[in-house]
Parts: sequence; structure tokens; C-alpha cells
Amino acid sequence: MALIKSISGIRGTIGGVPGEGLSPLDVVKFTSAYGLWIKKNTQAEKTTIIVGRDARISGEMVNHFVLASLASVGIHTIDLGMATTPTVELAVTDKKAQGGIIITASHNPKQWNALKLLNEKGEFLSASDGDELLAIADAGDFMFSEVDVLGQFENDFSYDQTHIDHVLALPLVDVDAIMAANFTVAIDAVNSVGATIIPDLLAQLGVAKVIELYCEPNGHFPHNPEPLPGNLRDLSQAVTENEAHLGFAVDPDVDRLAIVNEDGSMFGEEYTLVAVADYVLSNTKGNTVSNLSSTRALRDVTEKHGGQYFASAVGEVNVVEKMKAKNAIIGGEGNGGIIYPETHYGRDALVGIALFLTYLAKEKKSCSKLRASFPNYVISKNKIALTPDLDVDAVLTEVEQKYANTDGVELSTIDGVKLDFAHGWVHLRKSNTEPIIRIYAESNSEKEAEDLAKSIMNLIDTIVSR
Repeated sequence: MALIKSISGIRGTIGGVPGEGLSPLDVVKFTSAYGLWIKKNTQAEKTTIIVGRDARISGEMVNHFVLASLASVGIHTIDLGMATTPTVELAVTDKKAQGGIIITASHNPKQWNALKLLNEKGEFLSASDGDELLAIADAGDFMFSEVDVLGQFENDFSYDQTHIDHVLALPLVDVDAIMAANFTVAIDAVNSVGATIIPDLLAQLGVAKVIELYCEPNGHFPHNPEPLPGNLRDLSQAVTENEAHLGFAVDPDVDRLAIVNEDGSMFGEEYTLVAVADYVLSNTKGNTVSNLSSTRALRDVTEKHGGQYFASAVGEVNVVEKMKAKNAIIGGEGNGGIIYPETHYGRDALVGIALFLTYLAKEKKSCSKLRASFPNYVISKNKIALTPDLDVDAVLTEVEQKYANTDGVELSTIDGVKLDFAHGWVHLRKSNTEPIIRIYAESNSEKEAEDLAKSIMNLIDTIVSR
């Protein structure tokens, strides 16, 4: 069992002993602490929180505990029912709420669930805000509301369409161009909340034919729900068998977007942001941001259009903070997460789909040819499982010391350790969402990227085995 508290929220496995997973007691504890933190930091006469959940099996149960816990501290809730993460983020600002909770463990398997916590801007809590909230939870000094001032419940199960309307209204989304392209698109929604909203979006964008794969929002994930190439074989087959122009895959809460080319090959999750940014930058001059573990191709595309590229620490809240500081017009993460401030400051697969289809329609190219038009880099993504006795910070410090002041190596410790070489880079860091060390490496070929990653993994093995 596992319970992880980070900038990505409170995440854990369902069942087991309280404090060692996301048990009912833990849900009540952290939700109540969040509600009290919100009330402490708002001037609003009536405190309102938006709640939504993905389709995973434990979602309905956790939802009941969340709603009741918020009511118990005097907070009014608007329950969107099953809703994507970006839908909830958008609803917080649209409804002028004081915060939001998304009940989702994102790409984690079905035994996981989580509380993603938002502020009044519909954005994830900062590290300092999160620390303050955790201090309330750890102290356990809760003051629950008396009966006359308990929070009230409200439902709004129609917000999917509001989200779609926001996307369709974007100036760079061209429904006429998409309709004229007569696209056939396959979609893998992994039996979660993308199952209804993505087909609805595609229909309203003017897509001629939609091939639906795993579009029953029942929470029974048909494969590992992370939209990585090894998990998208069924989508790849559906694209080729149906002669589709492309395929889209989303994760369970629909903030990540992966694309499959017309020949069944992978567009590459790193290149989702690159392609959309290229389209946006060709119409609007500006800067971009992605995290340290994302491809160099975004930097190349940004500089081609006369903008500046900036890197942030991993984590959506860090990307957003850097985007605001650098006035970036688009940003995101190399896991297929696109943040387009014209809508809201959150990763949004719906926005990515609409902008990508517009770009593809206007370019009049096949998906694979569009992918070939970008600088080609290959990322090797690896991980090492953490053991209780492993001192991750000490390991990272030793790696940093080995490469400090080394000619030809640019070193960053913004988030873990990143080593930038002329021919590629390696980034190693402790995950915010899983008990692992992530080791990502990028170069011009798969072999070079894997060799870079292996060199660092071997170094870590040497350090740990001493």
C-alpha cells in the first residue's frame, strides 16, 4: 500500500490500513484539512468548492466522503459528477468558486485514487500552500460546523458541454477547416471520463467519422492507462484497420494526449506539445515553457518562430508558475500535457485535440509527414523502484558532484539533477506520483538516448551498492 503527498495532491492505493493508503479515514482527514485551509484563505461570504471525478471503480465511494467532509466544515459543493481534470479547473473560475477537488489518480492503475486540489484560480496548490494544508491535517485540530451552518450540495452534470463550448470558441480552432478535411479519427478513452466528452468534441469539431475504442466510462481500464506507446497497440491497430487519418489516446482524467499516425506508428507523446506549439507560434508570437524532462524540440520550434524557451521543474504547478513569469503563450509537459492560457492554466487534452486537428487540416499533410517536419529527438524513459533504505537525496548529490565543473556539461539542480550535453541530456529525479526515481535521457537516436540513460543508471547502481 502507498500514500503519497506532493504538489500533485494526495495519492494512494485503495484499502488497507489508514495512513498507508487512501483509506476512507485519510480521505476525510485531508479533505477536511483542505476545506479548512480554503476557508482560512478566502474572504468570500459563501465558500464553494467544485468536485469532479474520473470513472475509476473507487471514484463514487471517494466522492461521497469528499462531499460529506466538505459539508462538515461548512462548505457548499457543486458536484460535476464524472468530469475531466481540465473541466473541473475551468469550472472553478467560471463559477467563481474558491477551489476544486478532482478525484483521480491520473495515469495510475485502477487500485489507485487521489485528491487533486485546486485553488481559486483553478490551478494546483503551490508547494507552500500544500505544506500549510498538510500541517492542518497532521495537527488534526479540526473544527467541524454545527448543524445550522453545514455546507449544502448542488449538482451540475452538464458542464462537459460548457467545456466543449470554450474550446470551440478559441480563435485558433477552425471548425470549417476540420470539416473540410473529412477526417476519420480513432479514440482510446481507456473506459474513463474521456469516453463521452471526446467523441462529443470530435463530432462538434466536424470530424466525419469517429472510431470509438474503450469508450464505456466504467473504470475497468482495458490496459495500463498511461498513454505510452506500449499501451496503445489496440488503438494503432484500429487506426490502420479503419484507414483513419489518426488516433487520439487520453489518460483517465484527460489532461494528457497521445497521437497515433495514419500508418499506426506513434507520433510521440513528447511531440504533442511540439506540434500544437508550432501551430500556435505560427499565428501568435511569444515564449514557451516545458519541464526539464521534456524534449529539446520545443526549444528548437520556439526559436524558429523568434520566441524564447524556458524550462521549469517537473509538475504542472511549476510549469504554470514559469509560464506566468515568462509571459509564455503556450507550455506544458512532454507527457502529452498542453497548457494554453487562452482557455485556462491547466493541461487540457480537449484543447490539444482541437488545435492539432486544425493544424493538420490547414497543413494538408498526413499525420506522419507532419511529425517528420519537426527536429527528431528520441527520449529513453526509465525508472528505479525506491526501497525504504535508499537515500535518494544522497544519490542525487553524488551524481551532481561527479559532473560539477565538467567541461561540456551544463548542470541544473532545479529539480533533481539534469545533465545537458552537446549531444543530449539526462534528467534524474524522484517522482511526485510514484515511489520511484525517474531517469530520462534524450539524444538524436534511440541507442544514444539509451546509452546515456544506462550510464547514469550504472552510476546509481555503483553508488547504492557501496
